[in-house]
Amino acid sequence: MKNIIEVFNWRPELKGADNVVSIGEDFILFDKPIIASVFGYPFKIDVVTAIICEQGELKGSMDLIPYRSTAPSMTIILPDQILQYEYISPDFQGLFIVMSKKFVDSLGIEDRFSALVSVRENPCISLAAEEMRAMQTYYSMMYNAISAKEHPHRLEIAKNLTRALFFGVGYFFHKTPEDKKKTKNEKLVDGFLRLVQLNYKKHRNIEFYADKLCITPKYMSSVIRQTSNKRAGDWIDDHVMLEAKALLKSTNSTIQQISDELNFADQSFFGKYFKRLAGVSPKEYRKG
Repeated sequence: MKNIIEVFNWRPELKGADNVVSIGEDFILFDKPIIASVFGYPFKIDVVTAIICEQGELKGSMDLIPYRSTAPSMTIILPDQILQYEYISPDFQGLFIVMSKKFVDSLGIEDRFSALVSVRENPCISLAAEEMRAMQTYYSMMYNAISAKEHPHRLEIAKNLTRALFFGVGYFFHKTPEDKKKTKNEKLVDGFLRLVQLNYKKHRNIEFYADKLCITPKYMSSVIRQTSNKRAGDWIDDHVMLEAKALLKSTNSTIQQISDELNFADQSFFGKYFKRLAGVSPKEYRKG
């Protein structure tokens, strides 16, 4: 039986925190950065998280893509994305909305896929003043509804308010500039990176990706290096290493389990690969 990799367990860090209201583990609201134990390290979470930045800024990366959220703005993190916080300004003020995958699935929204694609491509957007007020109003309404623990229909209220949020947020993300004309080479790089995100655990050879894109490995490598200033093989290695680091830091999985998850021939081969790129062994990285 294949070992299951458990992602970072953020739940204990909410215990005892101020201004946290929730419906079990399906819907959680709070207004302070709480998860601090993995700050500076890549980690994975298993929930949808929306961060409404009211003041200050956040900086980090999601799946190797840098992001910077400067107020007024909103950032959405999807389940299984690899997140790394790098900086939170001292004056940061924000609102956090956390939803389980089960809760999101229960909303029954048919056009969810296109919205998720937009969010993945543009995880951080600026908000106009009226958009920020709309998000703050939503948060306030939801906070009041969830706080009324004796209300027999608070889960349904949360679902209906979230459906309204979904369509509003979908509009915000869809209206981000899509008309930027991309060159043929930029489109090829985008296609390559999407393929890498889907296949890096199983395929680390550039021939696989060139074949999927119906071009020669030589041509693909040349375009990617010229357009992204990084070699195709380095992009693949970066995704593998990011996943490996996230699993080492935010799970209790053994190094053998992580090696299996990333489809290395054996733990020894994984260790040599990791040390060549990180400068330390997986065990040393986990302890550091």
